[in-house]
Amino acid sequence: MADQRVAEQPGIPGFSFVRPLGSGGFAQVYLYEQDLPRRVVAVKVLDSAPDRRDVFEREADAMAGLSAHPSIVSIYQAGIALSGRPYLVMEYCPASLGALTKGSPAPLNEVLDAGVRLAGALETAHRAGMLHRDIKPSNVLVTQLGRPALSDFGIARSLADSALPSEEVAMSVPWSAPEVVRLDSAGSVASEIWSLAATLYTFAAGRSPFEDENRERNTRAKLIERIGKAEVRPIPGATGYAPFDAVLARAMQRTPGARFASMAEFGSALQDVQRGFGYDVTPLEIIADAWQPRADLLADPQLSAAQPVRGPVVSAIPGRQTRAQARDARRAEQSATDADGVVADRAISPARAALIGAGITLGIVLGIGALVWAVIGGAG
Repeated sequence: MADQRVAEQPGIPGFSFVRPLGSGGFAQVYLYEQDLPRRVVAVKVLDSAPDRRDVFEREADAMAGLSAHPSIVSIYQAGIALSGRPYLVMEYCPASLGALTKGSPAPLNEVLDAGVRLAGALETAHRAGMLHRDIKPSNVLVTQLGRPALSDFGIARSLADSALPSEEVAMSVPWSAPEVVRLDSAGSVASEIWSLAATLYTFAAGRSPFEDENRERNTRAKLIERIGKAEVRPIPGATGYAPFDAVLARAMQRTPGARFASMAEFGSALQDVQRGFGYDVTPLEIIADAWQPRADLLADPQLSAAQPVRGPVVSAIPGRQTRAQARDARRAEQSATDADGVVADRAISPARAALIGAGITLGIVLGIGALVWAVIGGAG
């Protein structure tokens, strides 16, 4: 499988392939080295299915609009590979917090720190009018500074459209809210609060909230049944976690209206737990409203559908000409001159127009000077 993925890695000008990193439902992720500036990057390459193009553009716009937040993975570039497959060039994160904590619970101070940071990132997205809709442990990456960062905005959606039916199923069952697994909701702020709480539970417990020790009881149907009841158990095997358990229990109430009203409120509650345990309090970082990206530029599929198909950006700044190119350009210019020596309709560059104007002005000045001199000389 690894050899097959290496063979399928796309050629991207300015980037050198290093190795595969992983794969998802509709994309492959590779490690590349960028030539200029020199750095390693993660490149997410969409599968060639043409009906996923709108998803690619939406994810690129969403991540670009929000990646100024320190807890959202930065995006550097988007374009079309030589193979015709769309790609995103992103900040390279060596691991996911989900993989690091699977079967190996993280210390409570680290879980709380991640929770406050992610709550700030999601509050920023919500204020920008966008829902992530796929919050789960594997989408929380670890940056090279060891900090959590939210990734994968592939099924993000405008908050304004959250009440409308969605063709995309935004569901990762172990971390989805009851109303989402029942298909009563395509996503809301309340359902994202549930998903973040379920994700933090997973980090602290080493397994998802409604996962049973008996694997035979962890079928999709049984998980959905237990999620529907919303009977959240305390973190297994932990002692003294009662304040944290209480915050998670409120965030995962069966009724959406009984949960925290916003991600900011959820993050503030997690900060209170940090204070109670004597931990350093993590700042709740939320981008100021004045700097928020417009929601219609991020995740509005109807707006995107009204726009023409976009492609890779082509720089409008011309590169240097070689001597041969300059010679060919002069020949093409000369061929545009008609038989009477009159130049055919051509655009004159501003620089050239300025030189012509200066020459005409100089000629007039010299002519007037000569005339004056002649008059003076004649008078003498």
